[in-house]
Amino acid sequence: MKQFSFFLVIILFNSCQYFDKQVPSEKELLQKELKAINWKEVDEYPSVVDCDKIEDKKQRQQCFFEVLTQLIQEKLCNDTLAMLYPELDTIEVKVTIFPNATMKFEPQFPKDSVAYDRVKIDSILKVRLIDFPKINPAIKRGLPVKTQFILPVILKVE
Repeated sequence: MKQFSFFLVIILFNSCQYFDKQVPSEKELLQKELKAINWKEVDEYPSVVDCDKIEDKKQRQQCFFEVLTQLIQEKLCNDTLAMLYPELDTIEVKVTIFPNATMKFEPQFPKDSVAYDRVKIDSILKVRLIDFPKINPAIKRGLPVKTQFILPVILKVE
């Protein structure tokens, strides 16, 4: 019986190493989590009040783009932009929405284009594209984030 208890005590002391698990370090866990995050996608796209009631993520995104494009077109519809550049029917606008819900608009032109006065068009956009309804910024992992996208805005509808 003494040999059995002695054998049992030896097994108990040696078995502790089987329960000792390596705890990953904080840095390893952070690196693993950062690699798992898709930085190219957001959890929720920016939205306006009109689109907030839509549940489907893709439909809400499409609604937001349509509403924003329509608002930009209305603000630029009867403007000096159409008079200065009658051949300009569509302009691509890079829209940046910051986490604090402010917006920035930048016209996008082909690299080799010299037909348009970039400064003048940019100043027209800055003057006209103000007073937008409240825009909720995009959400990534529960936090508002900066998003950028390019919208084609049709200036002439015939």
